[in-house]
Amino acid sequence: MEKFLEKLSKETAIAFKEAGYDENLGKVGISNRPDLCEYQCNGAMAGAKIYKKAPIVIANEVAEKLKDSKAFSSIEVCPPGFINLNVSDEFLTEFVIEMNSANKYGVEEPAEKKRFMVDYGGPNVAKPLHVGHLRSAVIGESIKRIIRYMGHEAIGDIHLGDWGLQMGLVIAAFKEEHQDMVYFDDSYEGEYPKEAPFTVSDLEEIYPKASARSKEDAAFKDEAMACTKKLQDGVRGYRALWKHIINVSVADLKKNYDNLNVEFDLWKGESDVHDVIPGMVDYLKKGGYAHLSEGALVVDVKEDTDTKEIPPCMILKSDGASLYNTTDLATIMERKREYNPDSIIYLTDKRQELYFEQVFRCAKKTGLCDPKTKLVHIGFGTVNGKDGKPFKTRDGGVMRLEYLINDINEKMYEKISTGREMSEEEARSVSKTVALSAIKYGDLSNQASKDYIFDTERFMSFEGDTGPYLLYTVVRIKSILKKFAENGGNPDECKITANVSNASHKILLMKITGYNEMMEGAFEELAPHRICAYLYDLANVFNSFYHETKIIAEENEETKKSYIALLKLTLGICEDCMQCLGFEAPERM
Repeated sequence: MEKFLEKLSKETAIAFKEAGYDENLGKVGISNRPDLCEYQCNGAMAGAKIYKKAPIVIANEVAEKLKDSKAFSSIEVCPPGFINLNVSDEFLTEFVIEMNSANKYGVEEPAEKKRFMVDYGGPNVAKPLHVGHLRSAVIGESIKRIIRYMGHEAIGDIHLGDWGLQMGLVIAAFKEEHQDMVYFDDSYEGEYPKEAPFTVSDLEEIYPKASARSKEDAAFKDEAMACTKKLQDGVRGYRALWKHIINVSVADLKKNYDNLNVEFDLWKGESDVHDVIPGMVDYLKKGGYAHLSEGALVVDVKEDTDTKEIPPCMILKSDGASLYNTTDLATIMERKREYNPDSIIYLTDKRQELYFEQVFRCAKKTGLCDPKTKLVHIGFGTVNGKDGKPFKTRDGGVMRLEYLINDINEKMYEKISTGREMSEEEARSVSKTVALSAIKYGDLSNQASKDYIFDTERFMSFEGDTGPYLLYTVVRIKSILKKFAENGGNPDECKITANVSNASHKILLMKITGYNEMMEGAFEELAPHRICAYLYDLANVFNSFYHETKIIAEENEETKKSYIALLKLTLGICEDCMQCLGFEAPERM
């Protein structure tokens, strides 16, 4: 479906052409001075340079040609050559009616469906999720949903950190306490126990202690490295123990991601490409891409056009060990082979920008990645406390994500259950839904690359630019529609008419017209914050309309039904926006 500004621009383009000027000068935009007009065309200023005429002359000639346009109720020229435009009620409502009957409210299906892989999550197994994992999960999930909403295929991969020294540390610490277990008996040939010999709570104690000890105890670190090698060499007992670690950790991760309404299509990790790394390294050597530098195997990725130093991409360390670069390149190679994606999107801390620049260049230069595949890194800022520093617990430790979510759920429950007639079960359910909106909207409303302050009280507020405010607006619309139905009306049979009652009514209609253009922009820029900004503006203009307009009490039946149809449309757009952001509204609050 054509966008509203495109339709308006067509009208002014015709006028420019009829006046003897380039029709491309007729682009219309939303006015930045709503006190003067609704829309504006500044083409006369650009035309003045081309045609050597005063812009006011061009603007007046174009305005004269626009007089008969049905699109505009008023056309006014202001010095030095602005064309100020107000849209006609009929033209506006016709477009909104068309939107209302269109699939996804006018968001067009792509001419060519593409396949995107979204690499987000990235937690290490045997370690609990902490607040630093929040942004990757929340932003990545939203981007995946936006891609799907726009009609493309999106495959979400958690990309677990399940290989390397961290596994050796856990195994070494466990082995020290349980040397008599069959996992460490080289002569054992039977089946290993199906039940894990530890819980997720055990792992959460083992790993940090082992990690800290390895920094001070050289002998223990050597043992951990020896365990890592045995694991990677395929020693049966170590592989069996490793599988227990994975299974216990993944079960806990799924529970925590479920609490964030985050889902992954693939639960792959670094270990999935371990066996293909030797072949990849051999390919890089034989192809002349990789060479030795101070004992390490590297690929030069600098380019003549670089304005800053881009170090080589290291493939193997001097001792022959692989690195994150190695597994990421092997993963790109495997993704090409298994999925042949049009784009791979990575969500990580923005401080990894140089790292991904190296990896992407290496993948392209060496042919590990298809030339047509776009490799995109979305670097996000940190989640900070009110002191402006990375979010911590009271005792200075890193806040566990599970505790943060539970804390907000409890605080929201106190709010929801106070002064409302709800069963505890309903209050718990509603508070969890509203708390999720507070967390996700609090994050997503910020541009991804920026740091932001996690202000629990502000995020949970039912007023201002917050998730609960948006949900409250949606619940208000649902309540009106429910009341209309209880009074014998059928919202599905109501239709929007050309009658515009007041200024707030028209502003709501105009905000609705920008929906498909906004969604397209959010997709092209992979920017959930654009949806947040639109949704907040839409909620504000709706609430102004609600406060200034009698809806259920409207005496004219046709006008009332037009209002109800408009509410239903507004609700649908709000729900689609929230779906793309990864949360929903309850039936009541």
